[in-house]
Amino acid sequence: MRVDIYQRLLDGETAAIDDSITLDHFQREKGRFKVLSDSGMEVGIFLERGHVIELGQVLRSNCGKNIKVLGAIENVTTASSTDWGVFCRACYHLGNRHVKVQLGELWLRIIADHVLEDMLLKLGLSLQREQAVFVPESGAYLINSGHAAHD
Repeated sequence: MRVDIYQRLLDGETAAIDDSITLDHFQREKGRFKVLSDSGMEVGIFLERGHVIELGQVLRSNCGKNIKVLGAIENVTTASSTDWGVFCRACYHLGNRHVKVQLGELWLRIIADHVLEDMLLKLGLSLQREQAVFVPESGAYLINSGHAAHD
């Protein structure tokens, strides 16, 4: 069985969840793709472009099924510092390279990349490679239905 999704439920709209899809950060930026749900059902996503698919968002299929969006675990590097100046310089240099970054208070997360990790170490940050859901900032030019959650 295949279901097609054309609709996002609005924030605050409640519905019984029929299934879920687990998406990485690349998939959550797309509006059109196919994926298998967590129960193995084929799902076609046909959403408006320019809107990030949010973690926890509920999508409604053409046949009325409600499918919740979960985040896939990805290989990431979390960098931290106790010094705001060091942290700000790291954010500047990553932004200058147009790197997707998830931000927290004195920590940032990137997709694991040895070149960027070397730069962050040289700037004075501590690094930890881990497996985690990656929720990068959506960017100033993307339309977003809400604000992404941060750890």
